[in-house]
Amino acid sequence: MDYKSSGVDIEAGYKSVELMKEHVKKTMREEVLGGLGGFSGAFSLAKIKDMKEPVLLSGTDGCGTKVKLAQVMDKHDTIGIDAVAMCVNDIACAGGEPLFFLDYIACGKNFPEKIAEIVKGVAEGCLLSEAALIGGETAEHPGLMPENDYDLAGFAVGVAEKSEMITGKDLKDGDVLIGMASSGVHSNGFSLVRKVFDITKESLDTYYAELGKTLGETLLAPTRIYVKALKSIKNAGVKVKACSHITGGGFYENVPRMLPEGKHAVIEKDSYDIPPIFTLMAKKGNIAEEMMFNTFNMGLGMIIAVNPEDVDKALEAIKAAGDTPYVVGKITDGDKGVTLC
Repeated sequence: MDYKSSGVDIEAGYKSVELMKEHVKKTMREEVLGGLGGFSGAFSLAKIKDMKEPVLLSGTDGCGTKVKLAQVMDKHDTIGIDAVAMCVNDIACAGGEPLFFLDYIACGKNFPEKIAEIVKGVAEGCLLSEAALIGGETAEHPGLMPENDYDLAGFAVGVAEKSEMITGKDLKDGDVLIGMASSGVHSNGFSLVRKVFDITKESLDTYYAELGKTLGETLLAPTRIYVKALKSIKNAGVKVKACSHITGGGFYENVPRMLPEGKHAVIEKDSYDIPPIFTLMAKKGNIAEEMMFNTFNMGLGMIIAVNPEDVDKALEAIKAAGDTPYVVGKITDGDKGVTLC
């Protein structure tokens, strides 16, 4: 008896590492010390020493049950972008610069080519956020997971100058809310998505005229990464006073997280274009509008608050980074919370 006969193939693990190396090396930053394959990832803090009061920021998350769609469609090269996005967007939301990322893949059986495709997406997400992929783990779980199943999660570390962190403490009545368009459902609410649609190959390959593509292509679209947009705003000299990453819990849970006590957010629902996938889901699943806004991003992946005089500069900076901005509302005095009108 040996380890392979128990369901864990060490040789497959070696092959996975070799196949993913070409993707990982594209993400390297000059601060990365050593290469892939060590017991830990090393990252130099030499540059951070030049900061006045550096603060390390961290984020960890996964892709939720969206991975089920990737498995059914047998398309694994973008789900890694989702894993990175969910972590680095949270760091950027606090005013931080993502530095490095590590991934964790749990699988029923290690198919090296599939694992390499997953890591290819992780590397692409790191390139989009300018973070280095400095390590990770692929763990076979025979008997715990079916052979073709896997789960993906990640962990990111970033840094911010304490004085430049986005905290919401200086918000005032009249500040303007700007939303950045999402790429679709992103990586939240898929347990509800899977109740609305049959998650079968036939269903996901169905073309919908209102979507302009198949259901699977629409739902699997990777989560938008907003790191460059927020950096562009900062470089334009605009102060982001508050920021909310619209993830699980939609608007009603996430928008209040950017607010101090005594400040209220008012968002106009007709101020931007809601992607047709949300309209289709609401109709097909008979989901109330309030529940849609309480579950999904509804077309806005990130919302920031700026001074009224900075609105035009912020909009131009977001566009310059390749994102689509909308003026969606304002801050008022009142109980901490959000009103959608």
